[in-house]
Amino acid sequence: MTGYWVVVPAAGSGSRMNAAVPKQYLTLLGKTILERTLERLASVEEIKGIMVAIAGDDEHWAGTRLPEGVEVCTVVGGAMRHQSVLNALRALKNNLPAREWILVHDAARPCVHPTDISRLITALGDHEVGGLLGVPVADTMKRVGKGGAVMGSVDRDGLWHALTPQMFRLGTLIRAIETAQEGGCAITDESSAVEYTGLQPKVIEGRRDNIKVTTAGDLRLAGQFLNCQEKETAP
Repeated sequence: MTGYWVVVPAAGSGSRMNAAVPKQYLTLLGKTILERTLERLASVEEIKGIMVAIAGDDEHWAGTRLPEGVEVCTVVGGAMRHQSVLNALRALKNNLPAREWILVHDAARPCVHPTDISRLITALGDHEVGGLLGVPVADTMKRVGKGGAVMGSVDRDGLWHALTPQMFRLGTLIRAIETAQEGGCAITDESSAVEYTGLQPKVIEGRRDNIKVTTAGDLRLAGQFLNCQEKETAP
C-alpha cells in the first residue's frame, strides 16, 4: 500500500469556547476549524486517507465539506481523546498491517504546515519507534504554587512543546495506548503512551505557528497565521 493514514480525534468533551457548537465546528476564515484541518492534511502528497473519530451524537459532521483527493472515513469516538484515537486505530487495523505507519493529528490544529508533515514522514520512515513534531521551549519556565506564588524557575534546557502530527506504527500505538490505560497512565498524547511502554520517540522540530485552538484568542491568531502562510506560497 502506498500512502499514509491520519487519525483525527474530533469527539470527546472538548471545550466549546462559550459557543453553541464544539470548537472544531467554529468558523475560521469562512470554513470550520475541522474543515481547515482536513484540507491541510489532504494537501500533503503522502497522505492517502483520514479517519475522523466523531461523537456518536455529532449533529454537525454531516454538513462538513470534505477535501478531495483522499479517502475520509469516520468512526465513533470515546469520551477521552485517547479513547477516540484507539477506536480509530482499531477500525484501521481491520484493513492495514500492524507495521503500517499511522499519523495522529489534533482536529483543532488547522495551521499545521504541509511541509512539516512531509518532513516528519521522511525523518521517521526508518526510525525504530516513531515520533512527533515539536518546538523547543523558548520562554523562561516557572513552577507556580497556590495563589500564583512562584515556587522556582525550571531549567528549560531539553524542554520541548509537543505538537501533532505524531507518527507511530499501527500495532505499536494500539498496544501502547491499551497498556497505558491498564496502568493508569495519564495519556496526554500518543507519545506519552508510547513512552509509558519504555520506548523513546523522536522529536522533529516543526513550525511555531502550528497552534492548537483552545481559546477565542487562539482562533483569531489561527486566522492570522493562515493568512500569513497563504502569502508565503503566493506567486
